[in-house]
Order: sequence, then structure tokens, then C-alpha cells
Amino acid sequence: MRIAILTAPEGVEEIELTEPWKAVERAGWNPRLVSTEPGRVRAFNHLDKAGTFAVDHVLAGASSEAFDALVLPGGVANPDALRMDARAVGFIRSFFEAGKPVAAICHAPWTLVEADVVRGRTLTSWPSLATDIRNAGGTWVDESVRVCHAAPATLITSRKPDDLPDFCTAFVKEFGAAGQAAA
Repeated sequence: MRIAILTAPEGVEEIELTEPWKAVERAGWNPRLVSTEPGRVRAFNHLDKAGTFAVDHVLAGASSEAFDALVLPGGVANPDALRMDARAVGFIRSFFEAGKPVAAICHAPWTLVEADVVRGRTLTSWPSLATDIRNAGGTWVDESVRVCHAAPATLITSRKPDDLPDFCTAFVKEFGAAGQAAA
């Protein structure tokens, strides 16, 4: 399975990129870093600069058709930049339209709000997004991980880096189930 991990060129929370990446690899799948610009993305540890990571696919040339699922890491600046990019918003929306599972952690649900895909869904996030999610028609819950099977696509969400073990376990299970159903 090919798993897209979408980030802006700068501002992704490093551990929310690297831990899901490792979980995808441990599952035997192929993680691919997708960004709005070519080159490398700059990660952060909260507000401090951290490592850089090579971009595998530039959003302009990427399509949800090339992937089986999508992971949206957080950080504050990362989803804030992505929600202002029409290509990124369209890319995210296309996974839902295709019925492909999506996983989002921390502030990443901001992009889901922008893509208008939270209406009628129950999800979690960093607590400061609760009002945004409710205003977009979603139900916000304070849980380490929430799996929402509302049609047409499964959505797996989590609150923060401390929840990464639960988040990774849940999305690997859901992505695997979706992959078996598609086979």
C-alpha cells in the first residue's frame, strides 16, 4: 500500500511525521512525503527547528488516485499553511470522495474543516480546534484516538504527540482493513 503523508514546506511537528512514517513502514507499506513545494520540508519540535525531510511528490503532480490512504501530521504552522492552499484542500477532499481512509493528528483537522469533510463526523484534535470542528458541523470529543466510520471514508483522529502510540495503532488497523476490502 502507498500512504501519502501531506505536509507544508515548513512547520510540521517532527514526531507527528516520523512516528506515523515508521508505523507505515513497520506495516510493510510505502510512505510517501507529499508537499506543496519540491525539495525538503522543515520540521519543528514545538517552536524549535528540527530536521528536514525529502519530498517524494509535489502536490501539483500528485493525485489521491496514486495512494491508498492519507496521513495528516500536525504542528500549528503546517495545517495552517495547508488549509490556505487550494491544491492541498482539494487533495485532502479527494481522499474522502474516493472513500479512502484519512488519519489526522493534533492541529491537522484544521485542514479537514477547510475541506468541508467534518460535517456529521465525530473526531478529536488539539483542544483549541474544538470550536472550529463544531462550527463545521462535526462533533468534538476529548479522546486519545477516535475512529469515525461515517461514509464515504474512515477518519482516524488524535489529539497530540502523547497519543501517537494509540494513533498509529488505530490508523494501521484501519488502513489495513481498507486495503483488504479493496483487494
